[in-house]
Amino acid sequence: MKDQSSPNTKRSVLGAAFKAGIPVLLGYSSIGFAFGLVLVGSGLPWWLSPLMAVIVYAGAAQFMGAGLLAAGSGVIEIAILTLLMNARHAVYGLSVLDKYAAAGRRKPYLVFGLTDETYGLITTMEPPPGVDMTDFYVALTAMNQCWWVLGCTAGALFGKALPFDTTGLDFAMTALFVVLLVEQTKAIRRPEPYLAAITASALAYAIVGSGNFILVATALTCGFLLIVRDRLERGGPPSGTAGQEALP
Repeated sequence: MKDQSSPNTKRSVLGAAFKAGIPVLLGYSSIGFAFGLVLVGSGLPWWLSPLMAVIVYAGAAQFMGAGLLAAGSGVIEIAILTLLMNARHAVYGLSVLDKYAAAGRRKPYLVFGLTDETYGLITTMEPPPGVDMTDFYVALTAMNQCWWVLGCTAGALFGKALPFDTTGLDFAMTALFVVLLVEQTKAIRRPEPYLAAITASALAYAIVGSGNFILVATALTCGFLLIVRDRLERGGPPSGTAGQEALP
């Protein structure tokens, strides 16, 4: 029988995951709420909001999907656009293969739940001492999705009960990315990743405009970082990295 005082109990894992995911809790609950309002405001049934939060679980893609559904777009069109919008997750997945190596049967869910925000947390911090890494990642991923589902459900129910002007609410997703960027700068204090991202974003916008901007910018950023990979590795771990300074 496992010693209940052990730091690796379920309570310890859940407590560590909850503390690490507080920025996502605040962001996902508010953005999910906004999505629920936008979906209902588009004339779609309220129950579609929690359903999409469970089986789609992709913030920007859900906002896009709600608009496409309201406009009467076909399933194939929506699927292709969603795939293009979220193709960057293939790059994310390759970079966390080592972290998920021992996940076993839980790996499919970890892959499904790897959002931008979850990826940001997983790659900038480690679980507290005594907490199993895989258990921590599973708990963090599940909690993040839980906040998203709750936010989407609450927003849809509120929007169904009280009509609401949803103009501009989709900007909440951009606001969350800004918050996560601030947290990233506290954990990773080297200029190369940020310079690569800024340069890649400018080039991507100049090349493709807003159409496939995210996909092209992600690919260019990865390319720039590969070029300076040796320099980054020779420089040793950056100050304030995961394990030294945890996110609040």
